[in-house]
This record gives sequence, structure tokens and C-alpha cells, in this order.
Amino acid sequence: MLIFWQQRLVLLATPKTGSTALSVALEPLTAIAVQRPPALKHTTAQRFRRFLAPYLETASGERFDVVALMREPLDWLGSWYRYRQREDISGTANSTEGLSFDQFASAYMERQQPAFAQLGSQARFLSLADGTLGVDKLFCYEDIGRFVHFLEDRLDFEIVLPRVNVSPEGETSLSAPMRERLQTYLADDIALYERVRAGATA
Repeated sequence: MLIFWQQRLVLLATPKTGSTALSVALEPLTAIAVQRPPALKHTTAQRFRRFLAPYLETASGERFDVVALMREPLDWLGSWYRYRQREDISGTANSTEGLSFDQFASAYMERQQPAFAQLGSQARFLSLADGTLGVDKLFCYEDIGRFVHFLEDRLDFEIVLPRVNVSPEGETSLSAPMRERLQTYLADDIALYERVRAGATA
């Protein structure tokens, strides 16, 4: 999560949407750059609106705009799968080593998810308790150039994103039945993503 005091702007760090690269590129401009622990770095829209927004507004006397990125839901899940195949976590409960993407996807949809599949969802991350969107502007990760242009205009700063914290390569094809199951399971995420693509939330 990045807070830009002068510009009255907050960037929420949706997991697996380039948040680490954005932090590296923009930290010199931030009043507050929360990079650890993960629970604070990836503060949800609901928690921000409930706990931090009132404080910032009281301290500044103004409302802060909140922006975020969202990734195509199946690609987002695939990025998590590949990220958890890293050698440095091999043999741990969070590792997806030795699992196919179908197996990982199936575990993600279980009622009692194993540790490696406890990921939440982007729709829940970005929404408030009543289901409404908790950010003012939402951009597609796949069109990150548009988001960078928005930030450059808002911050009056040229942004060059480094390549950091990138998931390793891996096979993320799905069987047709598993893809169908996932599309049903991630229906809220897919619907929100389609709204973002159509420009309905920006």
C-alpha cells in the first residue's frame, strides 16, 4: 500500500498485480510505503475504508482517492500457482511443487483449502462488506500502461517499472471441466474484471 500525501492518493496493493514493482518505482514519492508484513502491505479496501481512510481525512482535511489494479482472474490464479513453485519454498506447506495446475485449482475451490491454496479473491480484496466496490478507480493489470499514465499525470513523475518479484515460468493450462468449474467459482471476480475492461469502474 502506497500513500501519497500531497496528491491525496492511495494505491492499494492487490496481490499478484505488480505491487512490488510499483513500490520500488514510486517509493521516493510516497509519504507512507507499506511493504511488510504482507497483511499490511496488502491492506484490503474494506480495512482501508474502515480504519485508515478516516484518519487520513481527519489529518488532512480532505478525502483521498483510492486506486488499484485487478488481474484477469484465471491468469491471477496461474500466477499464484507459478509463484509458489519457487525453489526457495520447496518442501513447505505453501509450495505447489509437484502439483498440476488442475490440482492446484481444485484445491483452491475446496471448503478447507490447504495452505498453498489459501489466496482469497480479488473481488473480496477490492470490495466493501456490502459488496460494493471499495476503490475509486480500478485498472486492468493487463493494460498496466494505462495505469502508469494515470499515475504519471497524477504524480507529475515519469515511472519506469523494474522487473521484480516475478513468478517463474510454468504450465498453467486447464482441462475443460476444471476451467468451467473455475469460471463458476470465480464468477464475482470475472464479472468485476469485465466491468473494469469495459471502463465501467474507472
